[in-house]
Amino acid sequence: MGVRQIASIQFKNFIAKNWSPDDSGEQPMILQSDKELVRDNILVYVTQVPTLLRSQLGESLKTIIYADYPEQWPRLLDWVKYNLQNQQIYGALFVLRILSRKYEFKSDEERTPVSRIVEETFPQLLTIFNGLIQIENPSLEIAELVKLICKIFWSSIYLELPKQLLDVNVFNAWMVLFLSISERPVPVEGQPIDPELRKSWGWWKVKKWTVHILNRIYSRFGDPKLQTPENKPFAQMFQKNYAGRILEGHLNCLNTIRVGGYLPDRVTNLLLQYLSNSISKSSMYKLLLPRLDVLLFEIVFPLMCFNDSDQKLWEEDPHEYVRKGYNIIEDLYSPRTASMDFVNELVRKRGKDNLPKFVQFVVGIFRSYYEAPAEHKPYRQKDGAMLAVGSLCDKLKQTDPYKSELEHMLVQHIFPEFSSPVGHLRAKAAWVAGQYAHINFSDQNNFRKALHSVVSGMRDPDLPVRVDSVFALRSFVEACKDLNEIRPILPQLLDEFFKLMNEVENEDLVFTLETIVDKFGEEMAPYAFGLCQNLAAAFWRCLNTSDASDDPDNVGALAAVGCLRAISTILESVSSLPQLFVEIEPTILPIMQKMLTADGQDVFEEVLEIASYMTFYSPNISLGMWSLWPLMVEALVDWAIDFFPNILVPMDNFISRGTAHFLTCKEPDYQQSLFTVLSTLMTDRNIEDSDIESAPKLVEVVFQNCKGQVDQWVEPYLRLTIDRLQRAETSYLKSLLIQVVANMLYYNPGLTLGVLHNTGLASTVFDLWFQMLQQKKKSGLPANFKREHDKKVCCLGLTSLLALPGGQFPDEALQRVFKATLDLLVSYKNQIAEAAKETEVDYENEMNGLESDEDDDDETDGEMGMDDTEDGDEAVSKKMKKLAAQAKSFGYDDEDDDDSDDDDDFSDDEEFQSPIDEVDAFVFFVDAIRVMQASDAQRFQNLNQSLDFNYQAIANGIAQHAEVRRVEMEKEKQKKAAEAAATPVPAM
Repeated sequence: MGVRQIASIQFKNFIAKNWSPDDSGEQPMILQSDKELVRDNILVYVTQVPTLLRSQLGESLKTIIYADYPEQWPRLLDWVKYNLQNQQIYGALFVLRILSRKYEFKSDEERTPVSRIVEETFPQLLTIFNGLIQIENPSLEIAELVKLICKIFWSSIYLELPKQLLDVNVFNAWMVLFLSISERPVPVEGQPIDPELRKSWGWWKVKKWTVHILNRIYSRFGDPKLQTPENKPFAQMFQKNYAGRILEGHLNCLNTIRVGGYLPDRVTNLLLQYLSNSISKSSMYKLLLPRLDVLLFEIVFPLMCFNDSDQKLWEEDPHEYVRKGYNIIEDLYSPRTASMDFVNELVRKRGKDNLPKFVQFVVGIFRSYYEAPAEHKPYRQKDGAMLAVGSLCDKLKQTDPYKSELEHMLVQHIFPEFSSPVGHLRAKAAWVAGQYAHINFSDQNNFRKALHSVVSGMRDPDLPVRVDSVFALRSFVEACKDLNEIRPILPQLLDEFFKLMNEVENEDLVFTLETIVDKFGEEMAPYAFGLCQNLAAAFWRCLNTSDASDDPDNVGALAAVGCLRAISTILESVSSLPQLFVEIEPTILPIMQKMLTADGQDVFEEVLEIASYMTFYSPNISLGMWSLWPLMVEALVDWAIDFFPNILVPMDNFISRGTAHFLTCKEPDYQQSLFTVLSTLMTDRNIEDSDIESAPKLVEVVFQNCKGQVDQWVEPYLRLTIDRLQRAETSYLKSLLIQVVANMLYYNPGLTLGVLHNTGLASTVFDLWFQMLQQKKKSGLPANFKREHDKKVCCLGLTSLLALPGGQFPDEALQRVFKATLDLLVSYKNQIAEAAKETEVDYENEMNGLESDEDDDDETDGEMGMDDTEDGDEAVSKKMKKLAAQAKSFGYDDEDDDDSDDDDDFSDDEEFQSPIDEVDAFVFFVDAIRVMQASDAQRFQNLNQSLDFNYQAIANGIAQHAEVRRVEMEKEKQKKAAEAAATPVPAM
């Protein structure tokens, strides 16, 4: 058997890898003739082999069916039908289950084959199902068959009910069978004693799937008001004939718990879900009401209490106790979570009648606990009552008279349990305290005592108490108005925190650390190095756990992401201390080197953010950091195109802050490397416009930062840009590509214009450029070049042409460019003025200058039809600079067909930095005109005479504004120099 098992695993892995390989260009490993052979024989073997092997063959069969049915395997359904009729029922059901599951989550056209599956097989399934439930004293083999039928039905109805089942007679026939199973007791004989085996026992599985199906149909058709007109009669029929009966059956089933019987957790959870969904529906609530008190106080509340299983896990495996308590997937199966949801739904939808009596019940437990002697205190009931109070936090905080009594309740009934001899009550006290940390304490001493109790809980001998205390601490840190409450204990708090991180892998732990770092900001500097070391060590541990785990709910992977996020938060908090980055780099560089490969796809974004901080805030970019460049380039070409905007940020930093190394290093050759990757992406016709928007932004970075030093790249990049411009479809990509041309003209107008003429497309490019400059939305706002930065780049590019001699740039082209530049400068000036009005940054002198100057030009602007209501948001405060938003600053949303004037279309990110920030477009324009006037007076005179009155007025207005800006720039320069001289060097 061992050899057969190994062979089945090998076969499964081979089929999974080679039956339908991802790479369509790859040479197929399995010939079509061999595939035919496999398809003809696997169905026979799957019915004959032992269970141990069948699961492996089933996985192979799943791979083949998902790839081949129905196109390459049209006879599969015929085989299923034949075997359903010829006593090979198990094999047929096994295959049909795999086939139906293929379409479980498919919708619309992809679901079409489901109709034929149902049409061809469900009549036979119904007959078989009916026969199976008539059998007296059925065996586990019968349970397995019924379970398969239930799972086939489930997959077929999950997204929508097939049209055949909307036939009332057909639907009724199935419902009779499901209700029969749902309402009859599970056989007692043969049930395992072991709890783990018992919940997986065949007949309990049947019960679970039956309840699952009834719940699903109820969620779809339980409320006729929510149905489409064609489904409304069916929903009304279901509501009338079945919804109430299912409710009654579920209540009877739950009563098993009340009388001490057994129900698996998952079944209990599903039953309570149905009841929770019934609370809001009047007709169902009326049916529930007579039994509500028994349900609430004798079934639901006991499920909320600490129990024997909890105690066993607490004592024997506290790590598993913690994992289950903070695992979202566990909540799907947890009766306790379902009970909390039921209570919350009850007080939310029917609170008037139920909240007072439930609170009274909880208070009664608190009182009896308080009055009982230690040896008779109802510890577990107190635990449930505390859970209830914590769960109802949001409701109680906003409901009279309870909201005014919360502090008293906490002080009297919750906070004393911080010192309880019972561990689970200490843990619950920390959790409840965290839930209510944000209330307004009339006595701050109560807040202070709770905070210190939570911090003390981090040193509790019981692991679950320590974990709950850390999570509660997050709420207290957020709510703390006076950080002096925490500041003196910060070192020991962080020490306890990392002790706990060494014991438990949980992303919520890291959330607490992020909150602390965010709250204390630069005060974390003394701890930053140690924090990063501990987080890096925790990351590697989590990564190892994740690699070793096959669990789809991978706690280690989630915690690893949390560690990286926390490192980012720390780096941001100490951004004003560049030397710290030098110290931290050796700790986190190995993480970046490892995770910027295909191994790090799950954390790629987080690692890129860390790389962005390291390349932006370090005093200089080390050779170690430069080692990340080839990794990012390789990833970008191979698989990381979706992360291009994230990769753009550190690559910009490499070029703008490490310009000398970028230009001089030949091993590797970064300039060639960049051109290779950008040309690969921009010439790929399979890549969408939206996926390569970062490419022209990166070209802009090169030519703005390397002015006069990359002449050899003007022609290659310009040809690449024009080639993509001819194929671009979205206006946003077209704008970005035109801006590359503008940047190159600003870089070297003569060289760029020469290359444009050599391509034979110069007039085409300029025609498109001017056309895009003139395009407006219905509102009159620009359709392209919406941000101030976009307009400025275009201004600088066009202005650069004005100083060229007549031989390079003829007069007729000069006049066209001159007028277009004037129009653009007016639009740019208006946008700046509007932004200045809206910003809260105190630059009154500058704003007054713009506004007074604008008064002179109001008539002119009006004659040009310019709309001065454009939205802008360019704040100039460098102190507000944060790297996290740098990627956003590179772009705006491109909505070609949307005429809405969204602020995001017009706003520049206040943190965006560029070498052209120091260049004033108005001064640059006037200086270029003066160069022309000095070098070729006749050309200047001809240009001036070609302008009508409006354009002459605009030109004069721009000239006046440029002189105002020149004075303001000198003042700003002097102010910055004075501030720099007065600013002390930050202390470590």
